[in-house]
Amino acid sequence: MNLANKLTITRICMVPFFILFMELGGIYNSILALVVFCTASVTDLLDGQIARKSKTVTSLGIFLDPLADKLLISAAFIYFIKIPILGVAAWMVIIIVAREFIMTGLRSIAATKSIIIPADKTGKFKTTSQMVAIIVIMVIVILVVNKAFFKFFGITQNTMKNSYSTMFIVMKKTPFWVTFVVVMLTVYSGIKYVWKYRKLLIEN
Repeated sequence: MNLANKLTITRICMVPFFILFMELGGIYNSILALVVFCTASVTDLLDGQIARKSKTVTSLGIFLDPLADKLLISAAFIYFIKIPILGVAAWMVIIIVAREFIMTGLRSIAATKSIIIPADKTGKFKTTSQMVAIIVIMVIVILVVNKAFFKFFGITQNTMKNSYSTMFIVMKKTPFWVTFVVVMLTVYSGIKYVWKYRKLLIEN
């Protein structure tokens, strides 16, 4: 097994740890969850570059790379629904996850015809935007949901007053709009893939 595929498998193995830290909750576990997610995101950037530069792109890698992304991203957005203050709506996450199911089905149909559907620039941009959005929301989870962050740095609501109130309101609304943008990009990417490979669906 080449290095690129090892990195991809490592990313898949990080998903349970991300889920564990999110489930435990609290400021320190939230920080650990963020660290795990950021580390996994870095492996996503590296495995593709390594595979292309070393010319070790394999069918296994093409299959595992999007699967690893689906597991990590879906886990994060599903957990955000459990935190009401973030305002991430269930319908948003349903659309994000549904797109991945559709792509899995499309790839399965293609596989029966010995066709491999690789991630294109639109798909990669979609995945990158999702990861950036999750990191932003995770930071907000630490700052807003876990108010102990301010205590950790010796900052109190009395010392921040109006600035704290303004920041709290802005950050509280950010997750919804960031996720909304991600949903739009996800839908666009999904439609583009389906249209590009529509012949596979028509022939079946």
